[in-house]
Amino acid sequence: MPNPSAPRIPRPGSSRRASRATADPLVAPGARSLGEILVLLICAGSAVSTGYSADLPGSAPVSVDIAGNGSVSRPDLLLANIYTPGIDVVDYWVSEKLDGVRAYWDGQRLISRGGHPIHAPGWFVAGFPPVPLDGELWMGRGQFDRTSGAVRQAVPDQAAWGDIRYMVFELPGADGTFGQRLGTLARLVAGSTSPYLAVVEQVRATDHASLMSRLDAVVAAGGEGLMLHRDASPYHGARSDDLLKVKPYLDGEARVVALLPGKGRLEGILGALLVEEPDGTRFRVGTGFTDAQRAAPPPIGSVITFKYHGRTANGVPRFASFLRTRQPADE
Repeated sequence: MPNPSAPRIPRPGSSRRASRATADPLVAPGARSLGEILVLLICAGSAVSTGYSADLPGSAPVSVDIAGNGSVSRPDLLLANIYTPGIDVVDYWVSEKLDGVRAYWDGQRLISRGGHPIHAPGWFVAGFPPVPLDGELWMGRGQFDRTSGAVRQAVPDQAAWGDIRYMVFELPGADGTFGQRLGTLARLVAGSTSPYLAVVEQVRATDHASLMSRLDAVVAAGGEGLMLHRDASPYHGARSDDLLKVKPYLDGEARVVALLPGKGRLEGILGALLVEEPDGTRFRVGTGFTDAQRAAPPPIGSVITFKYHGRTANGVPRFASFLRTRQPADE
């Protein structure tokens, strides 16, 4: 059963007022974890200079070039496995999986999962706490393409960044369990002056049936899926079952209209199929094939079944992957 004393973190898109109203965090009385010490420093008005380094136990390794040439190291982030029935969800917190752009805040700047600087306007990050944060740059459900386009620009689009929020869900480098870090994170964000910083809502999971009901509701509302985060887990930069993705696997059918040649390892065989759905939507399917299928691909005019994970704002299937070939549909 959910813990009635647990803090209810604001839902995606909730206002700064809602995030400030968050209940007391889940931190053991009298504890002095790294995260709490950081909060106390911030609340006392302490500032970290431009020479700040996230050299903290368990923190993601980041090397920022203060001279300004933009070189940074790839952050060592916690990565998710896929949820499968049979996992005891009672051990986890559940939140919506936001279809945004993963971003690591090292205390000075935003960095992509791949280790590239994200050129956010100065006013966007003003007021962010000078400690490492992990989260998603997010404009809202169904806005991934627009968000990604804005984040990739070397010269920030001021208007577009005004629609982005940094939705944080982790505190790399802090001590304690995820449940304890979650409380500390809520206090950090509540103490920030930034209107562009918010915490992803987290509630305790109860059972598989309830999880699936929640997934259906999120997907029906245009969301991508759910995330499960183990309550007792320490922070570590690795892929593990401490973080799980819960996403629907949808399937569809489309007619093959072109065979696109492969490159590199796939030179001389199929690289991708260009397919068209009955409503005229065209897109590429480039994954899910065996080498044998690439050598003898579905012919033009045949109908394939593919799986995908929701659709973009333009109606294109996201992450479409080949499943099987059907016989050409009857004309």
